[in-house]
Amino acid sequence: MSNQDSSSGQWNPPSEYNLSPSERALSAAGAAFLSAIIVNPLDVAKTRLQAQAAGVPYQDLYSTCHFETNTDTMLANTRCFSSCYRSLLGEPPCTPQYSQYKGTLDVFNKVIHQEGFARLWRGTNASLALAVPTVGIYMPCYDIFRNYMENYTTQNAPSMTPYVPLVAGSLARSLACITCYPVELARTRMQAFKDGQHGSKLPGVLKTLAGVVYADTNTKKIPNPTSFRFLWTGLGAQLSRDVPFSAVCWSTLEPIRRGLLRMSGNETNLAAILGANFAAGFVAGSLAGATTCPLDVAKTRRQIEKDRVRALTMTTRQTLVEIWRDGGVNGLFTGVGPRVARAGPSVGIVVSFYEVVKYVLHNRRRSPCEN
Repeated sequence: MSNQDSSSGQWNPPSEYNLSPSERALSAAGAAFLSAIIVNPLDVAKTRLQAQAAGVPYQDLYSTCHFETNTDTMLANTRCFSSCYRSLLGEPPCTPQYSQYKGTLDVFNKVIHQEGFARLWRGTNASLALAVPTVGIYMPCYDIFRNYMENYTTQNAPSMTPYVPLVAGSLARSLACITCYPVELARTRMQAFKDGQHGSKLPGVLKTLAGVVYADTNTKKIPNPTSFRFLWTGLGAQLSRDVPFSAVCWSTLEPIRRGLLRMSGNETNLAAILGANFAAGFVAGSLAGATTCPLDVAKTRRQIEKDRVRALTMTTRQTLVEIWRDGGVNGLFTGVGPRVARAGPSVGIVVSFYEVVKYVLHNRRRSPCEN
């Protein structure tokens, strides 16, 4: 079977392999699993920087600071007692410099020394719980929408065909985002906030979501049904970020991928499929991540908002205006470094793994027929 249509001379990409939705979902889930584990530390760094800019206080939670005042001399002396560790960062505990993040590498340093190396993977369980179903919905739906729309536009509106990846990616991402949003909310909160007791077991996905639902009460009785709407706090900001991200990503990725595969001269070669998809995904993901960074900052700020009235009344536009007023351009692009460093490899890994697994499944199905 050739990827070249002899009658029209039009190249058909490997994404058009005739696989079932379950096979496509399996391919996407494997890709999401791999990507979520590899890039999670960058997610933590990006979220911490954005949460800090939003006003989350990252004090040294493992030190006890108190003040003693000498009333005779009216002089104040400060004594800090570190209960768990000494400063390994060249900065004395209980100072603002010790608890403030200055950049991506500084986040890595301080999280490792203050909270432990494993905390760089804080929220990984939520990332996996989110990534597997999200990508399992997103990638197969993108394939289905794109193939259907390309067939339709080729016959009825050829001039619209170049815009198909943009529309298909936006629709598929919206569907996946709305379906899995509460887990995304839990992941952001798990990564943004430190724990108050060093070495204690941190709340998982379900406990974090329960904290959102029961935030107004001190009881574990069945909450008012309207409380569950807080599980979708910031959904508008999430869609405002993810839909443009997918539009930019797929409209960039498709022409690069197809061009690289044509240049390779052998579109059915496994190495060519892996290389072309990873390179195209890396470029497209990096571009989309940088372009949509202001919307990502707004999304993080909406998701970590603890004032329930503000959480319900704030809009994405108001949040962006607030960010601009507080920090200007730098505020809008807080965490752009780790976001781009995460988005490029993540998209490259997901797309290339997805296409390679589809290629393998396609060939396994075809081999018995050829023999």
